[in-house]
Amino acid sequence: MKFKFWGVRGSIAAPGPQTIRYGGNTTCIEVRTDRDTLLVLDCGTGIFPLGQSLASVEAVEAHLLITHSHWDHINGLPMFDPLFEPRTRCHVYGAGEEGTGKSIEHVFEVQFQNTYFPISEAQLSAAIDFRTLTDGESFEIDDARVSAVLMNHPITNFGYRIDCGARSLFFTGDHEPYFNGLAADDSGHLERQVWIDQRSSTIATALHEVDALIVDCSYTRTEYPQKVGWGHGTFDSALALAKRVGAGHLYCTHHMPTRSDDELEAVFAAFLQDNAGQIQGLKITLAYEGLEVTL
Repeated sequence: MKFKFWGVRGSIAAPGPQTIRYGGNTTCIEVRTDRDTLLVLDCGTGIFPLGQSLASVEAVEAHLLITHSHWDHINGLPMFDPLFEPRTRCHVYGAGEEGTGKSIEHVFEVQFQNTYFPISEAQLSAAIDFRTLTDGESFEIDDARVSAVLMNHPITNFGYRIDCGARSLFFTGDHEPYFNGLAADDSGHLERQVWIDQRSSTIATALHEVDALIVDCSYTRTEYPQKVGWGHGTFDSALALAKRVGAGHLYCTHHMPTRSDDELEAVFAAFLQDNAGQIQGLKITLAYEGLEVTL
């Protein structure tokens, strides 16, 4: 199994001379199974160049695994060129609209409303089917097994574990470590903490000894106190998660759009220095557009 980063920014695309090395596109990761089946983790603006790279493929079959429906994770989808080819078969997986009971297909249909995009879903040439997922659901895609795990974000966000042969990867999508906002003497504090411990344990079990762990590392530890509840993690929380689950290699992604390449490298270097004693052999990589990994 192998994977490639086509977009590593969070919130909004950040093109320009200051983001050339790491890239300015929002989240999109191409995964290829041992049989070369195409899985795509999220459909941010990075899916546009991915689609262009498939131009020479006679008949594309793609499995789109959408973590959640915030714009930076789906806004490239209407510009995915294979959707306009009749020989394409596209399978879309993800959560429905939170609180309404509506399916992932509804989310897709809303994005293709004329208010947001000039071409309707009915005008797409590809054959498209949908599967609305639930927490803990596992299913087969050719020679890979995919498992959806509910993470912590302001709306439903599924992290995905992909197992193929003897190798595995997990992508968190957007994830903020669970926290208890209630004071110790507040009513409901204990119940909340029990729930948090259960959710954290469920996530850790799902990620156990994953070979590649791709994590939302939006903030530094000093930035985080002003961002509590926004639904994103830090470099430090990603490291703690990787250590807890025994991951083989941590990939830091979802970079702030306001960070230049130089600034991104500086905060990453400071993080590595501050945690030198904690890393202890864990491989850690700052993800960039074009990074290809074979497991």
